[in-house]
Amino acid sequence: MIRATLFVLGFLISLAAPAQTQQHGYAIHYIHGEGSVDGIKLAYQYHPELDLPRAWRHFDIHFESSINVWRYGEENHHDGNFVLAVSPVVRYPFTTYQGRPLAVEFGIGLALLDDTQFAGKNVSTHYQFEDRIGLVYQMDDANIAIRYMHYSNAGFKSPNPGLDFLSLSYSAYF
Repeated sequence: MIRATLFVLGFLISLAAPAQTQQHGYAIHYIHGEGSVDGIKLAYQYHPELDLPRAWRHFDIHFESSINVWRYGEENHHDGNFVLAVSPVVRYPFTTYQGRPLAVEFGIGLALLDDTQFAGKNVSTHYQFEDRIGLVYQMDDANIAIRYMHYSNAGFKSPNPGLDFLSLSYSAYF
């Protein structure tokens, strides 16, 4: 399973190989899900400079790979889950706030869950889709964001209740 995830990440990065320059970044997310699910998501971001058509010049397309640790329940009796994910992400600045871009972000990627039984739900499969939509406030070399994230197997196997999260994150370039 880990090999498949690494293969997908390598494939996504290879799509950007012809790019002239690139930036790398990291992100730290605090995530909170329905019920009492809390977690941390640590992500590596690859921001290639792509030769996009003129109509797409304001779009930022990057690739993110992440490690997630989720926890559900009380201190003495809790359930945990470990998740690996890779996702292409598209951002589009639609306005400015205090002279800095405010962007909408969306993406659909793949996630590998360690446990299919989590937070009182049976999500059926270890492989899930990671969907996201959010608002990103872009600063010079960093940004802050709030996102809605949904994990689901897209109905490939029942039951498919999905897992929903809100994410507050900080990311920076290096």
